[in-house]
Amino acid sequence: MNYSQLQQDGFCIVPDVLTPEELASVNAAVDAAIERSRRLGVATYTKGMDPNDRNIRLYTLAEFDPIFVELLRKPSALELVSGLLGNNFIVSSFSGNIALPGSGSMSLHADQALVIPPPWNEAWTMNIIWCLDDVHEGNGATRYVPGSHRFRNFDDVPDDALLHSRAFEAKAGSIIAMDGRLWHTSGRNVSVDERRAMLFAYYAMDFIRPQTNHEAALSSGTKAALDDDARALLGLGAAANVRIGANLVQLVDSDLVDTTHTMGQEFDRTS
Repeated sequence: MNYSQLQQDGFCIVPDVLTPEELASVNAAVDAAIERSRRLGVATYTKGMDPNDRNIRLYTLAEFDPIFVELLRKPSALELVSGLLGNNFIVSSFSGNIALPGSGSMSLHADQALVIPPPWNEAWTMNIIWCLDDVHEGNGATRYVPGSHRFRNFDDVPDDALLHSRAFEAKAGSIIAMDGRLWHTSGRNVSVDERRAMLFAYYAMDFIRPQTNHEAALSSGTKAALDDDARALLGLGAAANVRIGANLVQLVDSDLVDTTHTMGQEFDRTS
């Protein structure tokens, strides 16, 4: 895996992560998720985020099909995540953005800036973007501002940052690993008949409150079908932010002293 490019440029592209058969299965699951959402009356257009309904949004993908859970923990993806974030991370959210011809752009942003106040000195979040179609400038590929993962606060973002943005180009079945500090936006799909589907698996250090509360968002049936690894990855369970301080409250041998001889006695601190 190209960790050096991810660290230096804020992103890297890994081709052919999905086989043609896997790609077809994931695309079928996306189509089914769109149909199910609309059948249940769940909006697939997010007003205020996208300028029109030509962008189809899907949220909490793990609820729709087990294949999405398998994407979240595909080894080739997790190697990149652990390479940048270390081993203590969870899935903050997993969503889909399907840009149809005529779709527009959302606002420029960095995903880490959505969940962490500045300064953004370290990468504490990142995306694994699954490309389900060939993506390029013409069909609305994600646009990024080169070098913007080095911005440390909002004042570092120039007013004309969008003018310097470039479109990712990747083949269907590829993943784009993107530092959460890299400023980006969805592109405009100006094609005549090309769909552009991308899935955004957003990982964060486990001490950061996730964008999706999977304990509340997933149905009981979906949660019951998950194994322990998947539950941990999605941050399920009653315990939450307890890892970092765990060692501070663990008794060690030196703490286990016999204090019974002092019980009921008063100490004269002046003697």
